Amino acid sequence: MRLRRRSLLKAASALAALWALPSAGCKNDEQLAPSGPFRHGVASGDPLPDAVILWTRVTREGEPPASISGTWELAKEAAFVAVVGSGAFTTDATRDYTVKVDATGLEAGTTYFYRFHGEGVTSAIGRTRTAPRTASHLRFAVVSCSNLAMGYFHVYAAIAERADIDAVIHLGDYIYEYADGDYGDERKSEPKNEVVTLADYRLRYAQYRTDPDVLEIHRQHPFITTWDDHEVRDNATKEGTGEHDPKFGPYADRKRAAFRAYAEWMPIRGDLADGKLWRTLRYGDLADLILLDTRHWGKEGQTGDNDPATTVPTRQILGADQEAWAFEELRTSTAQWKVVCQQVLMASLPQELNTDQWDGYPAARERFYDAIEKNAVKDVVVLSGDIHASFASDLARTPNVAAAYDATTGRGSLAVELVTPSVTSETPSKPSDAALVMRENPWMKHVDLDRHGYVLLDLDATRAHGAYFYVNDVESRDGQDAVFGTALQTATGTSFLAAAGPPVDRPAYPLLPKPT
Repeated sequence: MRLRRRSLLKAASALAALWALPSAGCKNDEQLAPSGPFRHGVASGDPLPDAVILWTRVTREGEPPASISGTWELAKEAAFVAVVGSGAFTTDATRDYTVKVDATGLEAGTTYFYRFHGEGVTSAIGRTRTAPRTASHLRFAVVSCSNLAMGYFHVYAAIAERADIDAVIHLGDYIYEYADGDYGDERKSEPKNEVVTLADYRLRYAQYRTDPDVLEIHRQHPFITTWDDHEVRDNATKEGTGEHDPKFGPYADRKRAAFRAYAEWMPIRGDLADGKLWRTLRYGDLADLILLDTRHWGKEGQTGDNDPATTVPTRQILGADQEAWAFEELRTSTAQWKVVCQQVLMASLPQELNTDQWDGYPAARERFYDAIEKNAVKDVVVLSGDIHASFASDLARTPNVAAAYDATTGRGSLAVELVTPSVTSETPSKPSDAALVMRENPWMKHVDLDRHGYVLLDLDATRAHGAYFYVNDVESRDGQDAVFGTALQTATGTSFLAAAGPPVDRPAYPLLPKPT
């Protein structure tokens, strides 16, 4: 049977104790859901130097109306003394009464505040920030794998309180599709059944978007998002997934419904009807964020253990068109840092050939390395999620061959990878196993298999700095604050990781006061 993320690393006999997870009884979320027409809050995303997406949803009690109209406005201060942008909106059932506004004509590198009016009510005020045209530093919070059924989003709460970040990068698994109790029983899931239809996906997003920590992180920060598999179904590829039960009908219908709900509920440009999520967001001359889809666009099906199909030279994880586009983005980027935002672990982990990761697509990984090496592309940082654990690695060809890579000097490393832990989704192992993983894989400079958290990515002209922050308890509503764990950095032009100190102070942007 194909290995799943829940059995990460089990192949090595020395790691046989993995997955000794404590059991937890089912708990009900005592937090009351918000009410009113704007109960799902506000959000923003896909920042450009002169534009940003503004999002909300309007809910009317009783019989759904044919359409709902309202207005929006934008200002540079939360008091809205001087409105610098405004307009009208109309929404209806065809888009689940969600609203997406592409607010244009904005100033680069600027904090804005926005709100919506409708149904005789004004929404909460949201805060967002445009991308700069030039920048001396940038800072992003990087997250993935936020399963409401498995606990509380203390990671989101901690990030919402940071006044020093430009945006939140979410690498996927924003929602989970399982039936209530099938993959986590800390909180109840709505709908209770496995999410399959358009109505199901809409209801699951609606549930997530009434969580207080989800409301607050979106209210405070713009999001830059890509999807992973659970926005559709576990272990998805372009061809489908063995996890889809045929009794639910054609997988293509399910995928189409999932993409539509994602486009409706996430602050992202476009309707995603063609499923094309890959794009580049440019943050001035300091960073290009190259967002990939290693799931639904061109990923061929996972192979089994020792399957010769794994090593077929033409095997794809991106698809030929996305791959060509990504390589051209790397080759032509003039930004200091090329930040590749994608889903699955790129670094080699030979103790378990998890064919859902890049280890299952070795030819595609070699082509990625070719694109870097042959075009002399420097300063590439790969951001990954999906695996519910922390890994920070040098990326080198055949790193376990001494002639190809030197763990002490970084010789042979072409790029670096920072894998963010999960927000809540179950972790794969007890803490002591991390040292063994690092010892067996010396290109991995940090491994944590036990804690939830996020990565704080800080960029300037001299280095890319990745700091890991962790929370210790996601099963209690009153969780602990996120604490600094460790940090690594790659100096400009070096393409390998070294130990680093905690993040330096950066200028704070004005946050909104906490809601009363």
